[in-house]
Formats: sequence, structure tokens, C-alpha cells
Amino acid sequence: MRLPVDLTGGASDELRDASRWYEERRAGLGLAFVAAVDRAIDQVARWPRTGAPIEGVGPDPEVRRMRIERFPYYAAYVVHEGRATIVAVAHERRRPRYWVDRLPLIGNVGRWLGGLW
Repeated sequence: MRLPVDLTGGASDELRDASRWYEERRAGLGLAFVAAVDRAIDQVARWPRTGAPIEGVGPDPEVRRMRIERFPYYAAYVVHEGRATIVAVAHERRRPRYWVDRLPLIGNVGRWLGGLW
């Protein structure tokens, strides 16, 4: 069973910005980045529990990370009520956990989080 996958606006912006940056460095590299992110998102949809849990974010919601092959990025995501939401397409070594404030913005997550954020 494949889960539907959504991207937050912030994650979409990060994907677009990083792909542009790579494309400016070398023609075709931005497209390669988008393809790698797409493969990671497909893996999240097929096997949502294979991403490593991100420690220190809180047990509820359980936030996981799926590494983006070939690039120093990961997709931070949450699975809830039969859907996966990509919260961030984040660089591995820049601004750790800057995206945590996005968690209450996911669909019904405000109710789901129970005021933890």
C-alpha cells in the first residue's frame, strides 16, 4: 500500500531553491537533485517506517528522515492518519531542526499535537 505524500510550502520552496542552486552550478544537476528527492519521497510512500527517527524532536509526532542519495540533504517527514507529510527538504549540515516550527501547520496536526508545539 502506498501512502499519499504531501509537501509543506516550506519543503516545496526548499526543493525549488536547492534544485536551482545545483542547476546554476552544472546543467542537469538540478534535475538530478529533483529526481533523487522524488525517489526518496517514493520510498517514504512505499515504506514510511524505513526513515530513521529524528531524536530530540519529540515522540509525538514521530518525525523521521529519509536521506537524499548523492546529495547532502534529507527529507524530514511525519506520518499521520494514512498520509505522509514532508516537512522539510533540509541540508544535513546547515541550521539543524529549523523546520520544527512547521509541524503544527500540517493538516490537522494542531489538534494531533495536543499543544506540544
